[in-house]
Amino acid sequence: MGYRVPVDHATPGYHDDKKQVLARLRRIEGQVRGLQRLVDEDTYCIDVLTQVAAVSKALQGVGVLLLDEHLRHCVAGAAAAGDAARTDELVHEATKAVERMLRA
Repeated sequence: MGYRVPVDHATPGYHDDKKQVLARLRRIEGQVRGLQRLVDEDTYCIDVLTQVAAVSKALQGVGVLLLDEHLRHCVAGAAAAGDAARTDELVHEATKAVERMLRA
């Protein structure tokens, strides 16, 4: 595991959208179960790959939502508090998260 900036707030940035995030993750979970079924049923490779792409896109969407909430909640909060060092750390953390998302 890489370096992680310590969190000094009580709630994550996605707290207000937690139900939405969980609903999207449950939908993705269903898509993954569908992929397992397709493979179990010996579905044509291209059809399985199409569904893999859909699941990947859905996960990327959740990642972007979480990143947006991190920027709005954590980074903006540190900036509004005038904590330049903390803001810089959080921006760096967000940049590293984007790098990980792009490698996936």
